[in-house]
Amino acid sequence: MTRFLSAAGGMLLALATVCAWAQDNAIESISANQQGGNVVIRVGMKEAPKQLPIGFSITNPARIALDFGATANATGKSVQDINLGDVRGVNVVQAGERTRLVLNLKRVLSYAAAIDGKDVIVTVEGSGAPAPARVADAAGQSARAAGAAAAPASLPLLRDLDFRRGTNGEGRIVVDLPNGQVAVDVRQVGSQILVDFLKTGVPPTLRRRLDVTDFGTPVSRITTTPQGENTHMVVEAHGNWEQSVYQSDTQLVIDVKPVKEDPNRPAGGAGGAGYRGEKLSFNFQNVEVRQALQAIADISGLNIITSDSVTGNLTLRLKDVPWDQALDVVLQAKGLDMRKNGNVLWIAPKEELLTKEKLELEQKAQISDLEPLRSEIFQLNYQKAEAFRTVFGLDQNGAASSDAGKNRVLSKRGSAIIDPRTNQLFVTDIASKIEDIRKLIQKTDIATKQVLVEARLVEANDGFSRNLGAKLGFADLRTLRGGDSGYQVSGNQRVAIGGNLTGVGQITGQTPDKGDGYTNTTLVNLPAAGINGTNAPSIAFSLFSSAANRFLNLELSALEADGKGKIISSPRVVTEDNVPAIIEQGVELPYQQATSSGATSVTFKKANLKLEVTPQITPDGNVVLDVDVAKDSKGESTASGFAINTQHVKTKVMVENGGTVVLGGIYQMTETRSDNKVPVIGDIPVVGNLFKSTSRQNSKTELLVFITPKIVAERLQNGH
Repeated sequence: MTRFLSAAGGMLLALATVCAWAQDNAIESISANQQGGNVVIRVGMKEAPKQLPIGFSITNPARIALDFGATANATGKSVQDINLGDVRGVNVVQAGERTRLVLNLKRVLSYAAAIDGKDVIVTVEGSGAPAPARVADAAGQSARAAGAAAAPASLPLLRDLDFRRGTNGEGRIVVDLPNGQVAVDVRQVGSQILVDFLKTGVPPTLRRRLDVTDFGTPVSRITTTPQGENTHMVVEAHGNWEQSVYQSDTQLVIDVKPVKEDPNRPAGGAGGAGYRGEKLSFNFQNVEVRQALQAIADISGLNIITSDSVTGNLTLRLKDVPWDQALDVVLQAKGLDMRKNGNVLWIAPKEELLTKEKLELEQKAQISDLEPLRSEIFQLNYQKAEAFRTVFGLDQNGAASSDAGKNRVLSKRGSAIIDPRTNQLFVTDIASKIEDIRKLIQKTDIATKQVLVEARLVEANDGFSRNLGAKLGFADLRTLRGGDSGYQVSGNQRVAIGGNLTGVGQITGQTPDKGDGYTNTTLVNLPAAGINGTNAPSIAFSLFSSAANRFLNLELSALEADGKGKIISSPRVVTEDNVPAIIEQGVELPYQQATSSGATSVTFKKANLKLEVTPQITPDGNVVLDVDVAKDSKGESTASGFAINTQHVKTKVMVENGGTVVLGGIYQMTETRSDNKVPVIGDIPVVGNLFKSTSRQNSKTELLVFITPKIVAERLQNGH
């Protein structure tokens, strides 16, 4: 009794000390109003606070927690509804000398806190104007909230990352945040802990993988990487563990604690695997089941409650088996089952347990049938209200559809009205279903991200051609007499060597002169061919004897052409995530097509530049593109119409945000060489070049297709 009184006195003294400490200040009132797109919450204090409350944010569910040190709750209530903007309500919880204010939000938002006399002003930023600046605190210093409300030009960066080993073998990850308003999303997936720091970057010195296996904790590796505008951390752990997360001002602490298995906890398993109880031996001859269970309870230390319907005897002989396995053997032998609550086991026949659980479920169903209904209005911002018609199991007339079945979210007593004009949902149902619908809308009624997709088609052409040729002729003229009209000669007094008989006959008099002079008297007539319809440039020499009766015509020609070209096409289009988009430009060409009756008809086919793409944004910030790019152009004319030159690529590829990837390329190279020459003579080295024409053409064509996706920033989507 003395020890009890002493302990009680100590508790009273501690409680009095806590109360005295808490009475330093108190929260007397909480009021809220909406200014533009922001919600301003005014917390009235008994005395002017000496410092701002320590706050942190969580994402699932969306909440903001503010801790007031040495402060009591004098409002007289623990819950207060606000229902302004995205703020649903406030919970006030006092624990010892500390009082916590929890703001329940519809979605993740940032906030700012400031001191205004005896009041603490909390501004929750919405989709409207930035949060207004507040009055300075009692010391005359400017409120820190004003600086926090304005969005920085660049993302804030994590300051530091540290790992420590706790006294009980736990792994402790300490992250130094840039400010206390950073939203952190922590979730456990398998044997990993995934942490996302929203709207926060990571400096290059912290982008690394830490191997902390040597610390002897459940944590093996910590990987920190940037992910778009966020920072993604992966904590890998092994064994049996549990995690807890808490934040103090700008310091986030993640504790990964090893879980020690309780040897008195039945585990069970096939073939004796998974049993961890202390080994024992049993040798029972026609003993009551209750006595056997009592013996197991004495050895294991568990509290066992046996139902009155457990009866009968059994004979049991077990040697060196875990006690939890022995318990399973007894239960299976007599058709029993157990339900565990802490360290208490309730053992009863299986049918009895199933019947009891069924009755409990039926009672819950009956309670839901009698529970009062609530009505609530949901304003949709991004989704169409008609999209929830199937979710609510409603037909076009608003009545419950008979085909809804298990897909109906509402209870059998619930009803919903969809208003497409105002894009609102009017839901009437029990409280639990209303909360389920609220969570569903929070997850689905979000802005869809948009992607700007830009394609570039580059066509490079490089061509070269060269033509070489020669003309060579000879004639021997003997003058008889001169006159005003020029030389007059007889046909058998001249010698000519030409390229054909007609030209030679004109000089020798065997063929009438057609007035074309000596154009056909060339011995070699292999001129260079023109390119693209142009005449080949030429150079000619005439050599005369001293008597001017012989001349040699030599004509050489050459043409060399060099051409290069580049064509760039760059279609671009903006679309939402997982929504196909198409953009095209070009012409439609007619062509003839035979019909089934034998007649011909004119149809049109497109020859255009087209970009068709469906983007998909992955959780890690990359973009998966299902892309179809085509660049068709008008070709040569045919009897049925114009041919179409096609350049087309269709593929699926993953690209990082803002990155560029080459989807494909086509490279073509053509080399052509042709020689026209006089047989035998044209093959003579050096001299043979006067008796032949040479043509050489080289052409290279290359097509490259580039694609660049860019995720449109949310601030641009919202018009900020």
